[in-house]
Amino acid sequence: MLRLLSIITLLFVSNGLMAQEPTHFITDDVYVYIHGGPGNQYRIIGSVEAGQAVTSLNETQDDYAKIIDHKGREGWVKSELITTTKSIRERLPDLQEVISKAKDELQQMTQTQATTAIALDDANKRISQLKQLLAKTEAQRDTIKQKVESVEDKQMFAMWQQGGMIAGIGALIGIILVYLPRPSGRKKNRWMS
Repeated sequence: MLRLLSIITLLFVSNGLMAQEPTHFITDDVYVYIHGGPGNQYRIIGSVEAGQAVTSLNETQDDYAKIIDHKGREGWVKSELITTTKSIRERLPDLQEVISKAKDELQQMTQTQATTAIALDDANKRISQLKQLLAKTEAQRDTIKQKVESVEDKQMFAMWQQGGMIAGIGALIGIILVYLPRPSGRKKNRWMS
């Protein structure tokens, strides 16, 4: 009688909790047989693949827990083989999506990096061309500066030369004038006498 009362109580409790219970999963590293009762001496009523989602009925006995598998079969499996962590099978689509997004981002970054590398290479070539142009322009500037300085030097020399010639001619005229005979007295005008 006590056993019958326990079973009825468990059925009511399990039916009330079944709708609220979160999904559980068979661990990833096993292939589990579902037994008709809480032990391996009960007949096997099916099997559940590793990682398959199951619903726990929150009923345990010895080392076994009562579950409903993905096909709606109710049975018992070892408690240690049930986990609340999503299995790899359940996480795989999410992981594949994350990997796909990561690959897309990586490809975009690679393309951006390639574009940036090309732009940087072009900029470096342009800088090299501008440096060559600058060196050429500086060389031309230095050549023109030397020519201007040479012309200025020549003009200065020509000016000094002309100044020296003028001074020499002036000195010569001064000397000639000093040594020229002077007229001796004034001529008397005949009309005045």
